[in-house]
Amino acid sequence: MITDPTTQSNYWEITTKHAHFDWDIDWKRRILSGSVTHTLISKKESPTEVIFDTQALDIKGASVNGFPVQYELRPTHPVMGSAMVIKLESAGAIASEAEIVVKIDYSTTAQCPALGWLEKEQTAGKKFEFLFSQCQPVRGKRALNPSKTDDSPSVKLTYSASVRSSLPALCSALRVSPPSESSHGGKKVGEDVVEYKYNQPIAIPSYLIALASGNLVYKPFPKLQHEAWTTGVWAEPETIEAAYWEFHKDTAYYVATAEKLVTPYEFGVYDLLVLPPAFPYGGMENACLTFLTPTLLAGDRSLVDVVAHEASHSWFGNNVTTADASHFWLNEGFTTYFERVLQGALHGALERDFSYIIGKKSLDDALKQYTEKRKYQRLVIPYTYGEDPDDAYSTVPYEKGSNFLLYLERQLGGLDIFLPYIRDYVQTFRGKSIRTDDWKEHIFKYFEANGGKEKLDILNAVDYEAWLHGEGLELPVAIKYDTTLAQQSYDLAEKWDKSRETKDPSTLNFSEGDLKPLSSNQIVVFLETLQGLSSPLPAGHLRHMSKTYTVFNTTTNVEIRSPWYILALASGAASDFVRDASEWVVGNDGTGVKGRMKFCRPIFRAIYAVDVSLARDTFKSNRQLFHPIAAKLIAKDLELPS
Repeated sequence: MITDPTTQSNYWEITTKHAHFDWDIDWKRRILSGSVTHTLISKKESPTEVIFDTQALDIKGASVNGFPVQYELRPTHPVMGSAMVIKLESAGAIASEAEIVVKIDYSTTAQCPALGWLEKEQTAGKKFEFLFSQCQPVRGKRALNPSKTDDSPSVKLTYSASVRSSLPALCSALRVSPPSESSHGGKKVGEDVVEYKYNQPIAIPSYLIALASGNLVYKPFPKLQHEAWTTGVWAEPETIEAAYWEFHKDTAYYVATAEKLVTPYEFGVYDLLVLPPAFPYGGMENACLTFLTPTLLAGDRSLVDVVAHEASHSWFGNNVTTADASHFWLNEGFTTYFERVLQGALHGALERDFSYIIGKKSLDDALKQYTEKRKYQRLVIPYTYGEDPDDAYSTVPYEKGSNFLLYLERQLGGLDIFLPYIRDYVQTFRGKSIRTDDWKEHIFKYFEANGGKEKLDILNAVDYEAWLHGEGLELPVAIKYDTTLAQQSYDLAEKWDKSRETKDPSTLNFSEGDLKPLSSNQIVVFLETLQGLSSPLPAGHLRHMSKTYTVFNTTTNVEIRSPWYILALASGAASDFVRDASEWVVGNDGTGVKGRMKFCRPIFRAIYAVDVSLARDTFKSNRQLFHPIAAKLIAKDLELPS
């Protein structure tokens, strides 16, 4: 039997069918207190104990079928936390498939890695504090969703929650009460405690259980005809209009188009929540409620493809789920592939290929990052027991995985052939957790039934060892993309490259107008192409570029600002830009990125390569601004204690 190497629980013997959370948010003490009630299912005859994963929790007591019981908290593992063991003698003889109810009373602690508690100054409105959870991949689940026997994505559960708070509270589930359109149930925000009730009837992996609370208001998006589900956005009052404008045009169409291409959307609601800047990811696909970074509020809808990605997770990850972290590419590779299918369906095939071009640069950077830890360059990572999957977090499963699927699509005959397979994949594994061997067995069975020997010969010719377990800086097969939309970017980069022999760059024929024909994404490709030159542009050229293209130093579009600083800090002019970069990465210039790891980690690494003291001092002075997951990884990047 294959087991999850990141959990101490005995989930293969006894597992959670349903969990009910009863929480009070204590803003003064910054803790959640209450209980979780697990309805467990025995997977064998007469299990003697149930083992839960916990981390940084204050356990108050436990009961089995309503009777108080003793429990043991085993020594803390640095990654996996403390195993909580409850003996089941009091439950009597337990038959296979029998239900047992275990209730655990607990509170979180200041060391809880799942929760980000923000000061009111860290919010847009600066009037109320803010709380949000982040439970993927491992540590957060056992710290927010306490003492879980299902702290592995190989197990799925339904859940319900009752949350009492003096600020509006959201969960990754269907709102039962009060109505979403009712601001804090008609009570006074920040003073009156309101009970919020939620129910999630679809079984999900535990990392999708999420909580957020703050001064939040809701604005529904226009409802599409003939669709049973609804969409809308949550945000602070100060940003709700900007968030609505940014996302209302595309969100429902992403979901509706995905339905047409795959299967119906099952979760009933697809809402967005725009969080304060400390949120460590671009988005998190929590069921019913996608968490988003405010760095997506570019003002031109140029970054809404993140919503396409998170919406795609409703099928790939939330529905068909990786059984453990070793096979994470089944979540992210499929989602990135399908996100780009959506982009092609809505905006044309050229946009789809252009997204792969942008992604290829991030893949190259990620592969180079792991030259000293080469197994993290693989799609299927052989984690040892207790190894931290956070250490492998990169774009490799996203980009290498999506390129693998694109390669298979092309080998098997194109999108018209491959999309029916994708649909069958979702239908076959709906609601299940799988590993790569399950995926491989299915794709062979599908194409044997829908193509016969011709398709099987194609599949048998694929080098699965190289794609799934191979290491190195290159894909096993070079993938060609249509470069039509990238050509202007390449041409401008080539013009700058050819100008390097000019001693006085101010005499060169460049102007701010060079960028006017380019979209935001084309500007990104221009900057990334310059990063990939065999030798950096001369320092004087970078200084001239900064003066000519002033938008690079002022734009609020992080997708442009970040590659600009990466380019500048790798040049001979790095000292001219390193302090500006250090101010931007923590938001001290008013436009910065703050907590989003996609940008803050590489920028901190780039600063570190130029000025070690500045990088460390900047981080240490602002560490409290970052979510615990981001803070831990940035500390490792800067060789500081985590």
